[in-house]
Amino acid sequence: MILAMSRPHLHPRSRVYWLRKRVPAELVAVVGRREITFSLKTRDPEEAKRRYAEELLKLEHQWASLRKGKRTLTEREAHDVAAEIFDHWLAEHRDYPSRQTFWRTDLGDSLWRSDDDPDMSVLDRGRAALERARAPETNRREMVRVEMRDWCREQAEALASGRGLILDAAGQDELTRAVAAAVQRACLALERGTRGEPLELAPPKSADATSALALSHAIATAPTSSVRAPLSFGTLIEAWAAEATPATRTRYEWTRVIDKLAAFIGHDDAHRLTQSDVVRWKEHLVASGQSSKTIRDASLSAVKSILGWGVRNGRLETNPAAAVTIDVRRKAGQGIRGFSDDEAATILRAAAQEADPVRRWIPWLCAFSGARLAEACQLRAEDVMPFGSVWAMRFDAAAGPIKNTNSERTIPVHSALIEQGFLAFAQGTERGPLFPGLPPDKFGKRGGTATKRLGPWVRSLGLIDERLSPNHSWRHRFKTLARRHELRPDTVDAITGHGKRAVGDTYGEHELKTMQRELEKIPNFIYSGA
Repeated sequence: MILAMSRPHLHPRSRVYWLRKRVPAELVAVVGRREITFSLKTRDPEEAKRRYAEELLKLEHQWASLRKGKRTLTEREAHDVAAEIFDHWLAEHRDYPSRQTFWRTDLGDSLWRSDDDPDMSVLDRGRAALERARAPETNRREMVRVEMRDWCREQAEALASGRGLILDAAGQDELTRAVAAAVQRACLALERGTRGEPLELAPPKSADATSALALSHAIATAPTSSVRAPLSFGTLIEAWAAEATPATRTRYEWTRVIDKLAAFIGHDDAHRLTQSDVVRWKEHLVASGQSSKTIRDASLSAVKSILGWGVRNGRLETNPAAAVTIDVRRKAGQGIRGFSDDEAATILRAAAQEADPVRRWIPWLCAFSGARLAEACQLRAEDVMPFGSVWAMRFDAAAGPIKNTNSERTIPVHSALIEQGFLAFAQGTERGPLFPGLPPDKFGKRGGTATKRLGPWVRSLGLIDERLSPNHSWRHRFKTLARRHELRPDTVDAITGHGKRAVGDTYGEHELKTMQRELEKIPNFIYSGA
């Protein structure tokens, strides 16, 4: 009988290679499962074979250690195991030593103070804590100290796992402290490097260091894990923003989301974020009363995008938020609806009596153009002009932030607006914003201010249905009227600034006369009863 050679497993859907290995029967109870499976994170068959061999060797060493049981490390052994941390840290930062900002050498020698000693009396520990509390900035220093200790513990666990070491608590503590000592030595060397002094190439070792390391041959030759320097969320966002050049508001809001996530999980290292962290955060947002749609669109979307960029650009190995979802199925009675004919007429008749330009014209503009509130609010006097025989208005990025490339467009002015005197209003306004009474917010948008002014006013007219959006319901209504009066769908998209439905829609231009012909199919409904 010919036995099949162990090899990477190709996932049928993702086409990514995986490692699958049956756990030896005598270790199932210890490992807690019968099979080990995890992604090799590559679709390349040759790379998959290489990674498979490395990971398989690690597994074999770990299982060999499990068979021997937990062991401890002497202080000397711990320092020898942690030696690679020193080498890695110097290699990582030697070209720009001043950019190493994670490890604070002023705290490195005191991560484990004498008052952390479990044998110290409660009274003595209390006195020490009181002394620290009286010192300035103590809380901040303590937070940094805890973060540094946690990082050392994680690196120690990774080192032990990579070497196949199964350590008892004492051995784990020794290795954690050895990691801290190695990084401290490396950072002190880097500080000398900032002054132009030569850097050490290896940590100091005793002459008999090799013989002092009483590890088995299998453990000593096992592949070691890589050491990851912390990657702050702030650094990740800065790098993403430098490349993506997002809108000011997007960058502001996504940064706030990431900051809230970091505050929830208690640290700022993107490498340490896990899928479990993201799930717990999502559950926290649900419990706080946020809607599923808000959580998906405002929170999870931002985190997934930032982390996804990190993976695509080699900053992160995985995106822990990628598979986290939330049910946003709309329930009956929850969706926004458009204004009915009577509701629209109520608002427009009231608007026609208003002296305030915002209340007078914004509802009419939204009703007969399908424009977004922010687009209507940003119109300038110079954006309303004749193109041949067609009066038109231009939604231009130069007037203020717009949603996307489809939002920048020129559309006809509906005859209902002309009859109401909109052209006279626009021509009678000095060059610049038609609605200077709407100051732009910190993102340059005037729509937010308009929402605060128009929302309560519309509600005061008796339109209190929660499914009505005092401003966005106009856009829903415009689509309803377009279907009722059989406007061409592609022309409606061009008028409203929606994306193209098919590749064919990207060919050719939407001429103003064509758009005018379709737009005028919608009558002045407050007088026609349409």
